[in-house]
Amino acid sequence: MGMLQRFYPDKYVSSAYDLPYEQLYEQGYRGIIYDIDNTLVPHNAPADERARQLFERLHAIGFSCCLLSNNKKKRVADFNQEIGAHMVWMANKPAKGGYRRAMEAMGTEPANTLFVGDQLFTDVWGARRTGIFSILVKPIHPKEEIQIVLKRYLERIVLHFYQRDLRRKRQDFS
Repeated sequence: MGMLQRFYPDKYVSSAYDLPYEQLYEQGYRGIIYDIDNTLVPHNAPADERARQLFERLHAIGFSCCLLSNNKKKRVADFNQEIGAHMVWMANKPAKGGYRRAMEAMGTEPANTLFVGDQLFTDVWGARRTGIFSILVKPIHPKEEIQIVLKRYLERIVLHFYQRDLRRKRQDFS
């Protein structure tokens, strides 16, 4: 695997709210780990109606869910009051430990767990390192902390090559 490929998501979609969750459940996935900020809501925003409805739908389908954040306990717990998921805070993504704690809480393993997040160098890379299927979503809101803004420039480079490689793969099958 090349240097950039380690950061490639398994799937890249517009929004966490647009995924075919029923189909993913039929494929054998049982746990979903989510980043919060800019994945489910803008940075530091509370859970909104759309997030509440999503987690109600996921629980009804049969998914176990966990919020995995590098944020402090208060931020994650405040958001989770409306959601009712498992939580791992101060996860130190992309380290594997937080992902493993999330799977332990949900009773899942890498083969039947999905990860959904908005950042390549923390969310996606950590999931890939742990052997979890990674789904990158476009950030919900453009206003971000300065350290994330800087990472976004590098992410654009990786995403350019990711999309180029996807086009090449599609041409190989034509």
